[in-house]
This record gives sequence, C-alpha cells and structure tokens, in this order.
Amino acid sequence: MSIYDVGIIGGGPGGYVAAIRAAQLGGTVCLIEKGQWGGTCLNRGCIPTKTLFSIAHLAEQVRKTPALNVQDTSVDYSQTLIHKTEVIEKLTGGISQLLKRNKIHTLIGNASLTDKNTIVVNKTDGTSEQIQVKNVIIATGSEPADPPVFEIDETDVLTTTGILNLTELPESLIIVGGGVSGCEFASIFNAFGCKVTVLELLPTILATEDVQVVRHIQLFMKRKGMSIQTGAKITGVKKSEEGVTAVLESGENVKAEKMLVSIGRRYNSEGIGLEKVGVRTDNGKIVVNEKMQTNIPGIYAVGDVASRYLLAHVASAEGKIAAQNCLGETTEMDYQVIPWCVFTLPEIGHAGMTEKEATDEGYEVKVGRFPYGASGMALGMGEADGFVKTVMDADSGDILGAHIVGAHASTLIHEAAVAIRMGASAMDIAHTVHAHPTLSEMVMESAEAAYGRAVHVL
Repeated sequence: MSIYDVGIIGGGPGGYVAAIRAAQLGGTVCLIEKGQWGGTCLNRGCIPTKTLFSIAHLAEQVRKTPALNVQDTSVDYSQTLIHKTEVIEKLTGGISQLLKRNKIHTLIGNASLTDKNTIVVNKTDGTSEQIQVKNVIIATGSEPADPPVFEIDETDVLTTTGILNLTELPESLIIVGGGVSGCEFASIFNAFGCKVTVLELLPTILATEDVQVVRHIQLFMKRKGMSIQTGAKITGVKKSEEGVTAVLESGENVKAEKMLVSIGRRYNSEGIGLEKVGVRTDNGKIVVNEKMQTNIPGIYAVGDVASRYLLAHVASAEGKIAAQNCLGETTEMDYQVIPWCVFTLPEIGHAGMTEKEATDEGYEVKVGRFPYGASGMALGMGEADGFVKTVMDADSGDILGAHIVGAHASTLIHEAAVAIRMGASAMDIAHTVHAHPTLSEMVMESAEAAYGRAVHVL
C-alpha cells in the first residue's frame, strides 16, 4: 500500500492549494473532497456571488449613464444563472486539470480519520478506500448557520447556499444579518429589482468596517431604496402562501416573498474522526498554531474550520503554510495584513487598522481622505461616489490602515496592503508617481492628504 506524504481532507481553496503546493515541493499527495472542487467559495460562495455582483454592477452603470440609449435595463435572471453556471464549471474544470498536471491522487467521498496516519474514504459509488499518510491537512470549511428560530427550508427561508439556487427573482426579500454577505446580497438583489429589507441585531451593519465607511455605505443603500433596520431582534418567523413574515421584538411585522438568513457560519469539524485521534477543538473550531499545526503531531488544519478569518484567500495562504511544514520547511502564517473586500455597490476594501482601532491601540493618528468626486477618472466613469482614507501614525508616518469605499475598491486596496506589510510610510506612497488618469491616483492623494498636501481637494 502506498503511503502518501500528505493526505488532505477538503478540496476548497485551502485544501486544493495545499495539495498543489505540496506536490510542487516533491511530495506525494492524496486530496479528498465530498462534493465539487473549489468547495464553498467556488460553488456556493465567492465566485457565484461575485458573478451576480458583476452583472448587478453593470446593470447599475447602464441605468445611470444617460449617454447610452438603452430602453430596457432589466436583468434577465435566467441568462444570469446560465452565466453563473458556466463560470463555476470553467473554474472547477480548471482545478481538476491543475490537480492532474501536478500528479495529485484524488478521491471523491466522505473522509474520516481512524488514527493519525489513516484516512478512510466512503466513496460515492458505495465502496470505501483506506489510505496511509505521513501528514494530514484538514480543510473541511464551514456551512451557513441555521438557528432553529428561522426553520430554514431553502424554499422560502434561505441560507446563502439556497438563495444562489433560486430559479426566479423574488419581488421582495428580507435579509437577516447586515454583515458582509448580507449587505452584498442586499446590493445585488436591489440592483436586480427586488425590494430589499435588511434586519440587523447589532447597532450597526458591517460592524468590522471603519465607521465613516459604514455611514457612507448605509446612506448609499438607503438612497437606492433599501430599508435597513438595526437593533432588530427577530422573535419568530411566519410562512404563508403570500411569503414570509419576520416578527420583531418591537411588535413590528416585516413581510416579503422570501427571506435570506445570513448570520454566521458553523465549522465542519464533525464526522471526520477528530475525537478518535484527540484533535483539540473549541466550540467546533479546530485549534491550531501559527504553523497551522493541531495538538497532534503531523495533523494540520486550515481555512474556515480552523482560521481566525473566514476568507478564501486566507485559507489558500494557510494551505501553503501547512503544506510547506508537512514537507520539511518551517514557516508560519503572517496575519499582519489581511486585505478585506466587501462587494456591495459601491465596493468596500480595507487593510490594516480602522481609525478607532489605531486610536484604541494608543497611536496618535492622522487621517487623509480623498473623495472619488475629485478624481477625473472616477467622474469620467460615472463612479463619483466614495472615498479613500489613509490612517497614519502621526509620529512615524507609517501607514496603519487604509479604507476605500467606491468603484474597484477591491482592487485598489492591495497597494495599501503591500505598503503596510513592507512598513512603508504614507510619504512613500505620496512620493510614488501614479499614472494619470487612474483611480489609483486617489490612493496617492489620500496619503498626501494625511500630511495636508493633497493637491486636488480643498
């Protein structure tokens, strides 16, 4: 029987990336996935939602551009779904080819550990296979949380998985949860023509974002006709032929055709044999160190099931770290700068600390802001809503954080992420010549604004 250097449970962005990195380093690898390559991100998360987002964004651009003589700007949802499926199939096919080219042995089925070096795979054809491994990487991800009060049926009351399987657009939609996913879906379905109501238990939506970003995006969402209720506690849900009713603690009833529940995720750590080998968990989350090691030598965990960040790009980075450690290197995951993007309309991007976080850490903070409305490129694109904000240490000039709300924020934020990681100062960005006319000039001018030297804004 062959003994693999690495056996990986889960073929999402943490697992398949770990498999390829281990193979690149000369290791023999077996990758096991119970569903489709790419996991939640590619099939039920990042990719399908951003595909819908791109169409929603395009529809909005067409509607607000008077120079285009377009009579009907409605979204053909059936064609949207076809496009979404084509994108997913192309990418899953691409992963399959990458695995083959890297000579990675793959199995489809449910995997579980019987001991620290043995994985049993119950395959989809009803048979089982036992493999021996020197190291294990667990990358089983997470699933949408489903609190009993909502009685999720994926027909009327939906998770983020179920809403992507809708074949027809609802006329109205209640979104429970004003976090990243909730606000993204709110923007998308509002642009598609749905009447959207967001119900958030906390005092604010997007609680992880800079307060000025939240104020801006909330105002923009309301201008577009979305209803946002914060501090809204749901005590019950009623279903009828007319749709779904959320019963609030205040006594108010909020009605819509469908309801999306987006209030967190649960870790996929059950049923994979962790208790048999003694892997430590904390409320379902696998406990790991900076090397992605569990408490059991030779067993690693990456991605949502173990990470401090439930982000696909973090899972991939952790997968590389785990694979490298499995193959004899000694590396640690660096969480110093994790870029974070929210695909609302307009987009949000942030890296590093918020202004409040920096102040709470004891820094004397200077802030530079530059509005999209002062950018020639943004105005020419018809994307004048938003701003770039630089948070700087007043003493050293080091960039502590950057926050962008506006078109292509998810792309622009990475200049700041690299600068923060490399210990660059705001003056380093301010003194770097940026091409004109580009949106990137706003990053430069925001850095200049932190010194009171921005040229194109009062």
